Amino acid sequence: MTFPAIGKLAPAFTLQNQAGENVSLKDFKGKKNVVIYFYPKASTPGCTTQACGIRDTKTELANLDTVVLGISPDNPKKLQKFIDKYDLNFDLLADEDHAVAEKYGVWGLKKFMGREFMGILRTSFFVDKNGCLRYIMSKVNTKTHDQEVIAYIKEHF
Repeated sequence: MTFPAIGKLAPAFTLQNQAGENVSLKDFKGKKNVVIYFYPKASTPGCTTQACGIRDTKTELANLDTVVLGISPDNPKKLQKFIDKYDLNFDLLADEDHAVAEKYGVWGLKKFMGREFMGILRTSFFVDKNGCLRYIMSKVNTKTHDQEVIAYIKEHF
């Protein structure tokens, strides 16, 4: 799998959020920068750390005209439980058939504890207000992801 090209329009998508409402990338065009972060599974330790970091920096991100969308293969019901449990304050989107993950080149072979399987490769995509893909963060540290996102936006957007 390959990532979409930087400098081109980000691949379009419409997915259901935790409340079963459709959210499209085009909803933000002309209004907000969008950080799309793909994560493997709701309520797992690394994914929880990453999501809570975004939660805690939502105001700062909003001040930078940026919205964050988390995408995983979980269903909307599981995403709502994740939001409720950790008081998350941003949309999580259900990509149950991993079609969007494939469009973005983040569905691939993973290795964990000696086992190989297909899954989400933790990656973040930065999309500007025009819908153009500006940056891909492929080496994501769940503990510092939120601060790295803010630093990049401050410097480059």
